[in-house]
Amino acid sequence: MTLMTIQDAARRSGLSEPTVRYYEDIGLIGPVAREARSGHRRYGEQDLDTLQVLACLRAMGMRIEDMRTYQANRLLGPPASGEQRDLLLRHAQRVETEITTLRVHLEYLRAKAQLWDARARDDAADEAEAAARVQAMLPSLQAVVR
Repeated sequence: MTLMTIQDAARRSGLSEPTVRYYEDIGLIGPVAREARSGHRRYGEQDLDTLQVLACLRAMGMRIEDMRTYQANRLLGPPASGEQRDLLLRHAQRVETEITTLRVHLEYLRAKAQLWDARARDDAADEAEAAARVQAMLPSLQAVVR
């Protein structure tokens, strides 16, 4: 079994070294093997697998508490499948809501850019059309801001 330094584990997982240490400190990973003489951490393939999973969950915006639940369910295996599914579906719903919000923001930005483009070209008709589009979007924008 090949053991890795924290630098190697961090690089291969996509996490920073401080994050890897933090995840060990709070029990999301580990305990991690240590060299007897130096006390330096040494990560195995299973540790790396766990770090890569955590990196993905973190990238999706999952909270630490939900990461803990996810990790506990991974260890439980099939008996925790339903809870694992529900946890992931809750996060999928949150991501879907974020995507919807970002689409509204994107459309608003494009409409405002169209308005300013019309002003730069001194095109009153296009400016009025863009202003109407911006006005029409305000209720949607306000709804996602709340």
